[in-house]
Amino acid sequence: MPRFVILEHDAPRGRHWDFLLETGPVLTCWALASVPDTPGPIEAESLADHRIEYLDYEGPVSGDRGTVTRWDAGTYQFVRQTAREIIVALAGSRLHGTATLGRAEEDTRQWRFEMSHVGQAVPDGTTI
Repeated sequence: MPRFVILEHDAPRGRHWDFLLETGPVLTCWALASVPDTPGPIEAESLADHRIEYLDYEGPVSGDRGTVTRWDAGTYQFVRQTAREIIVALAGSRLHGTATLGRAEEDTRQWRFEMSHVGQAVPDGTTI
């Protein structure tokens, strides 16, 4: 099963949380504006793919881009994936349930992240 990690990133541009999904040889990444267990939607920005090594890494980021600390990690599986929405079932140390990433606008970099807990229905009516 593919893995995910959430890294708390203290960066010069401000603290945020990197949500990374293992997708083959790379990690697909979004920068979340607030801690992922915050109720309601969270602004998320799509970032360039990251190296797979970040699944197990904590410490300084190259290029004086701050430091990262593991906030959560575990496995995931896709529930649904379209061009405008990604729903994954997470099984982590802190987060258990479904995470929905939906495009906020036509800009492909702007998304919204929202966490639902186990037993709640995802938008298509499926219960996780």
